[in-house]
Amino acid sequence: MSNDHQAYLAKRQLKRGTAGWILLAGLGVSYVISGDFAGWNFGIAQAGWAGFAIAAVLMGLMYLTLVLSLAEMSAAIPAAGGGYSFARQAMGPTGGFLTGLAVLIEYALAPAAIVIFIGSAVEALLGFNGPWVYAIFYLVFVGIHLAGVGEALKVMMVISGLAVFAIVATGVALIMHFDINNLFDIAMTDAAGASDMLPLGWYGVWAALPFAMWLFLAVEGVPLAAEEAKDPGKDVPKGIIGAMVFLLFTALLVVVLVPGAAGAQAMGESAVPLVDALNATGNASLATLVNVLGLAGLVASFFSIIYGYSRLVFALSRAGYLPKSLSLTTERKVPARALIVPGIFGFIASLSGEGDLMLAMAVVGATVSYALMALSHILLRVKQPDLPRPYKTPGGVVTSGVALVLSLIALTGVYAFDPRAFFFTMGLFVIGAAYYFGYS
Repeated sequence: MSNDHQAYLAKRQLKRGTAGWILLAGLGVSYVISGDFAGWNFGIAQAGWAGFAIAAVLMGLMYLTLVLSLAEMSAAIPAAGGGYSFARQAMGPTGGFLTGLAVLIEYALAPAAIVIFIGSAVEALLGFNGPWVYAIFYLVFVGIHLAGVGEALKVMMVISGLAVFAIVATGVALIMHFDINNLFDIAMTDAAGASDMLPLGWYGVWAALPFAMWLFLAVEGVPLAAEEAKDPGKDVPKGIIGAMVFLLFTALLVVVLVPGAAGAQAMGESAVPLVDALNATGNASLATLVNVLGLAGLVASFFSIIYGYSRLVFALSRAGYLPKSLSLTTERKVPARALIVPGIFGFIASLSGEGDLMLAMAVVGATVSYALMALSHILLRVKQPDLPRPYKTPGGVVTSGVALVLSLIALTGVYAFDPRAFFFTMGLFVIGAAYYFGYS
């Protein structure tokens, strides 16, 4: 390695040995946990409860098979770029860039959308909202990340713990009010294939797929912390699989008990389904607490996805795909510019106020990246069978093949729900590809 190259990398180092598998699992949960509080339930309005349950099972299977594939690749290729790094090794620089671009679209738009929802929650609790609320949240939580990764991950664990407590407490309170008839209180329509079980037909199941993804969206970000793990070969697979198993449990709690206690129709239209379900069943005091802790869930996801985008931008910049200045790290081994610059763009995007559109666009970026990451797993198994793999995916390429097929189906589901989000995101891909082939 040349002296120039050594000097280049010396200015671009993350703090190794910071995160064990429990912190990584907590990171995976915090990426996702806000999705349990709201967003998923709109899928019930698209498909009825049984239709949404089918969509949720399919998306749960997609994420589980993807996570098992990522666990193998993250142990074999422990790099801060996560899915981008795997795709680059499997498909070369262009495949790596396109995968990184897809993840970047997801991780850049999601915090902008979430901070809009945070603003709405603050307004409900305290009576005020606006761009300055968004700015305060960006400044505070980017600032915590600038203090160092160990401090940031510990704060993240505390916030996520409060959100998990709210979900479990809601489940305990609602189980006594569960009535299976409440799950099927949406009247059958004249849609193709409609029935009492599927009141909006099979098209509704298709359109509900993006909402089912809300229950797990961004768990794939755990490998972005690989370079800061104590033992990447062991900690990252255990962390991401542990997070996924826990998220399957919380998804089951909210999808079954919330509409089962308060009615599918009412919950399919609710902006705060856990709170409304508790109020409907006479648990007003707990509802107030869950409303406050629901804000903690939004903050947890906002906070952790900021961490995720910073590590992705760091990796893409260090490799030369993005301006190289973005990968410079501080004395605390923090990629400061990779935290601040996307945060500025995210804040500007949040001023649009179109949180739902940005989340749908984030889902498009996510599903494209899932397809490319699953394909990377298959190609690495075929092209590099002797690559050291401390963890191996159960089922091998069959498992990643399932993830590939389901991710492509999920991508079309965004089009079924909102064609604008699909085409806007494709436009971002065209701009990103033009930058890559013309300049990067």
